[in-house]
Amino acid sequence: MTKYSLRAWVLVLALAPTILVGILLGSYFTINRFYELEQSLIERGGNIIEPLAIAAEIGLETKNFETTKRLITSVQLNKSNLVQFIAIFDTNNRVIVTSHYYKSHEFMRYNEPIESLATTELEQFGDSIILRSPIFSSQRELIVSPYDKNATAQLDSSARLGYIAVLINKENALLEQHRAAVAAFIIVLIGVQLNLLFTFRLVKNVTQPITDMVRVVAKIREGKLDNRVDGNLIGELDLLKRGINAMASSLSDYHEEMQQNIDQATSDLRETLEQIEIQNVELDLAKKRALEASRIKSEFLANMSHELRTPLNGVIGFAKQLLKTPLHSSQQDYIKTIEKSATNLLGIINDILDFSKLEAGKMVLENMPFALREIVEDTISLLANSAKEKKLELVIDIEPTINDNVSGDSLRVGQVITNLVGNAIKFTDSGSVHLKMRLTDEEPEKITIRCEITDTGIGIDKHHQNQLFQAFGQADSSISRRFGGTGLGLIITKRLINQMGGQIGCISSPNKGSTFWFTLPLKLSQYPISQALETDKLRHKSIMLFEPKELSRTVHGNLFEHWKMNVTNVTTLEQLAKITQDPRSHFDYAMISCNELAESPSLAEILNGIRKVSDYSLYLCNSNDSTAKMSMIQPSVDKVMYAPIGERSLAVALINPHKATMESLPFSDTVEKDLSREPMNVLAVDDNLANLKLIDTLLRELVTQVTVADNGQKAVDIAKTRSFDLIFMDIQMPGTDGFSATKQIREHSVNRNTPIIAVTAHAIAEERERINQSGMDGYLPKPIDEAALKSVISRWKTRPKFTHFDQHTLNWELCLTQANQKADLALEMLQMLLDSMPETRNNLSQALDMLDNEAMLTHVHKLHGASCYCGVPTTQRLCREIELSLKKNGCVEEVEPEILELLDELSKVESAANQVISQLSMDVIDE
Repeated sequence: MTKYSLRAWVLVLALAPTILVGILLGSYFTINRFYELEQSLIERGGNIIEPLAIAAEIGLETKNFETTKRLITSVQLNKSNLVQFIAIFDTNNRVIVTSHYYKSHEFMRYNEPIESLATTELEQFGDSIILRSPIFSSQRELIVSPYDKNATAQLDSSARLGYIAVLINKENALLEQHRAAVAAFIIVLIGVQLNLLFTFRLVKNVTQPITDMVRVVAKIREGKLDNRVDGNLIGELDLLKRGINAMASSLSDYHEEMQQNIDQATSDLRETLEQIEIQNVELDLAKKRALEASRIKSEFLANMSHELRTPLNGVIGFAKQLLKTPLHSSQQDYIKTIEKSATNLLGIINDILDFSKLEAGKMVLENMPFALREIVEDTISLLANSAKEKKLELVIDIEPTINDNVSGDSLRVGQVITNLVGNAIKFTDSGSVHLKMRLTDEEPEKITIRCEITDTGIGIDKHHQNQLFQAFGQADSSISRRFGGTGLGLIITKRLINQMGGQIGCISSPNKGSTFWFTLPLKLSQYPISQALETDKLRHKSIMLFEPKELSRTVHGNLFEHWKMNVTNVTTLEQLAKITQDPRSHFDYAMISCNELAESPSLAEILNGIRKVSDYSLYLCNSNDSTAKMSMIQPSVDKVMYAPIGERSLAVALINPHKATMESLPFSDTVEKDLSREPMNVLAVDDNLANLKLIDTLLRELVTQVTVADNGQKAVDIAKTRSFDLIFMDIQMPGTDGFSATKQIREHSVNRNTPIIAVTAHAIAEERERINQSGMDGYLPKPIDEAALKSVISRWKTRPKFTHFDQHTLNWELCLTQANQKADLALEMLQMLLDSMPETRNNLSQALDMLDNEAMLTHVHKLHGASCYCGVPTTQRLCREIELSLKKNGCVEEVEPEILELLDELSKVESAANQVISQLSMDVIDE
């Protein structure tokens, strides 16, 4: 909307009504005057023509036209200012007499039939008026029809002598009209001028003071608070003036007070800034001291980790080796106690180191594909012995709809479950421990699960629940407490879950058990880690479930129902005996829990009875059952498995049933020495003689030839002259450490391509990047676990003997790691990358030639996703850099060098991948 000034509004509102009213009144009176003058003119003309019509009768009847002419001429001359011309026409519409000669009198003629001219008629002709009046004889009569009652009187046509026409001049009337119009205009103009005079006077008395006020307010706004509005004003303007002046005075006082406050605040701020500057200097010094202390702390933790793990490696390792020798029962008990104590001490050390890393923010989480159910089952299997020793019911309950192929840090997920389930077992004397996982949210690339660990233990009151997730906090920290521990497990668990994007909490009441819950978001893996189970084979199969304990029975029953199996639940020995004795009873499967059967004297008889009514029987045993008992059970069942059993293990056992043999069962009191050793030549390097002796002992049981070196330089010298299949290298050694020794072996020896495995007592997360960058192919943490050592040897014994190429171009060990150590899956992903290579290079080249940002981003993003699972670190790095640059509104020209480098790197990857796939294929054929 257009904004007009007050002056304009005043002028418009004052002038517009006056002008409008003046124009309307002037127009009205002028038009009225025009009408009056014209009527007066017509009336005067009528006063002239009608007497003439009567007077002309005699002349026309007597044919005395001369008299008639003198009559009308006389009238025309007497009224010459009004009458211009007079003419008389006969009944035949012919001119008889005219007042004088007129150049054209034809327009005076009546164009209609003369009979229709009954009275005086008027016709406008230019600036003149023509009046016509009929001339009748004095002998005229009215003719009325005697039969027509409604008929009007008519003149006898024989009495009509003709008509007279008079041309009236309108010039004088028009002149009078013009005079009237001019007079009206002058009057209106005078009125408008008078209105303007008063309006401008009003504007001066209203708008000028307002303008002055606006000017004063503008100066006040600029900070000139001494300005005031002067002059005597009228009405409300005077009130406004006083208000503005009062406001200016108040602002001036406030400004002075504010200036004083600002000066005081500035002075205080100057003093504060000086103090802050001093404090900043002190803080900077404190920060440097803190950083130095943190560095010293990190070094101390690393050294402490090494120094503690190194002797523990010997204690635990030789304790396990000693258990392999013939010992009587007391000696075995002592050695097991030593091993258990050392393992507990190692757990405490790991908790302290994990807590230190979390406190320092150095805990780095992996994002690798893994099978969720496999991790859960492996973790629970390690805790099963503790639960069985306390006769607790340990149950795994994972919702079947949860996707098993996920990505994340499987080690930390297992650590969280270990801490929470271990605590539940620790604080529960009787009853059950229930691990339940449910799907709470599902997206195209991510799922969120909620895990609950419920026990029937001692419970925790609300007062102590607040201390659970605090460092070194325990519900019972007195010297008389029943349960030990550092109090770091839950705080480590909480921080790990928070770092993975989840939440954790506890619901508990004293003597009513506890429920620890946590939510965990996990990304879905692009590639399947675990093979899909063909559970359709179990559809409509019948199974008898003997499980006296309600919780386990419910979980297994729900799982069987999810597989569409027909379940028959048996809870007591009486029901079991009744079913086995019924000849009509028959089941495809039977699953028998050891609960209530373990101590039964007729166990073998019961199992044989079950075997008669079922095609396949599965017995769930305790991990601490004796060999004698297992020898009695094995002939009576088809398969024996440890409890608790996970969903995947149970499905595999039912889908692929086979008879269990004595050799396949892991039950024995003594461990038989495996006489089959791998035909490998291995070099072991360690500066600690105890550790060197331990790894030498372990390796001699697994491989045919072992060479040892007690320092790095000696290992380098040996590697220059002898070729090895595998090298185990300690990291921290005096003189030439493990990294330096590895570098020298890679540069100047016959073992440039030999796998070198780092053996370290340091925290693996800190050392992993240095290990990868140093040219080593893997790592083995201390204390050395025999199973882990076997896994490393098994993994590297079939390592492809590639022609040497840059490990950053293609790292087969990294490819295996990203495939969860599954060689077939790693090979499949590498083959998929190799198959897509020609199309990828072609797409990238076309996008580069056309400078197509969108197409380049699409193809690079696709290649980046594929390279994350194929052990090609350089390709992955280049893709990440190009993708980030293009996403930040960069153009293809800016990243052209990186794109060309990527195309060159893809050629190297293709060559290396062909070598790997070809060598692996040859190894498979040779085997």
